[in-house]
Amino acid sequence: MSAPTDPSPRTTVVGAVPAPRAEADLTAVRPFGVHVPEEALADLRRRLTATRLPTRELVADRSQGVQLATIQALASYWATEYDWRRCEARLNALPQFMTQIDGVDVHFIHVRSPHPNALPLIMTHGWPGSVVELLGSIGPLTDPPAYGGAAEDAFDLVLPSLPGYGFSSEPTEVGWEAGRVARAWAELMNRLGYTRYVAQGGDVGALVTDLMGRQAVAGLAGYHLSLLTAVLAVGDRLPRQSEQERTAAEAVSTFRQDGFGYFLQMATRPQTISYALLDSPVALAAWLLDHDTDSYYKISRAFVDGQPVGGLTRESVVDNITLYWLTGTAASAARSYWEDARALAAALASGQPPPAVTVPVGFTTFPGEIWASPRSWVEAVYPDLAYFNEAAKGGHFAAWEEPEIFADEVRAAFRPLR
Repeated sequence: MSAPTDPSPRTTVVGAVPAPRAEADLTAVRPFGVHVPEEALADLRRRLTATRLPTRELVADRSQGVQLATIQALASYWATEYDWRRCEARLNALPQFMTQIDGVDVHFIHVRSPHPNALPLIMTHGWPGSVVELLGSIGPLTDPPAYGGAAEDAFDLVLPSLPGYGFSSEPTEVGWEAGRVARAWAELMNRLGYTRYVAQGGDVGALVTDLMGRQAVAGLAGYHLSLLTAVLAVGDRLPRQSEQERTAAEAVSTFRQDGFGYFLQMATRPQTISYALLDSPVALAAWLLDHDTDSYYKISRAFVDGQPVGGLTRESVVDNITLYWLTGTAASAARSYWEDARALAAALASGQPPPAVTVPVGFTTFPGEIWASPRSWVEAVYPDLAYFNEAAKGGHFAAWEEPEIFADEVRAAFRPLR
């Protein structure tokens, strides 16, 4: 038996611009394009057709994990119908760039609005997502009149890939927790010439965005969130008097008891799961799908029943999974949870309260979120809450699933800051 080859997972994606020749050039903002060699796509299809599948789960729901019928439908579509070149062309039609910040090459999409006086906005994706989950919101946010909105609500949009995700390079040292990312994003906005801007985030992006506020980074005028990440630290101390509060508390309890597997694995042993994720595209797909109950069933419906919910189509879901596969970032993305878990543990052990937020904070609760936070919870974390709304529909991947509703919420939250 021959020894495994040395890992080189990131060699399948090539930037459109040659690497800088001098060290000083690394911090320059450089144009970037995506060009995946055909042999990488052929290897992906070969691995998909060679997959060994388990027997069917012994229950009628997802309580044992991602269901066999869902994976079979996804793998069949991925191997026989899916076209990565369509996603590649969509990305390359957008202004993409690369710049090195604190030793990491940061990939980002930067779309300037065609309307004057647009407000600069940096939005951060999460796991198991990527910039793919934000693509549908670009149009409504940068060009509102084309989607029934007003020109004065337009944004100049910056969409970075988290370090170790997508086309951003993976950190080569420990210490890249969300607080360090927050500081890197402030440097990115400064490097782009934005002296006043706002920020938005969900999932991991909500943690990064909140830390930008608590660090009082230069230029940040306010931010909007769709997930109350503080629940993981102070959930037991949030009010539970009303029916809505008790329902939210039950959702948190259910997540910790029944939906916490991916979180615990990546927060404690990210390297272990990564061997499977980098070797088998089907294993990667199952891991990325097994996130939260609401989004899982919506995605499953798209593959098994052919009935997508909003933007959670077969194409867009596989776009996101394929991006993880081609960039070989499953391991580095998983390690980000290990970093954040340790940072959270250290913060809790210190006994010190987090720094107060001194800029306006807006929050939207989407009904399908892991825990749909009531206003009382959000105000307990942000006493001076500037904006709050409960959206009519949408879940954890709000910008992906319902991009126009999401854009309406972002516009409303930041309207007073213009």
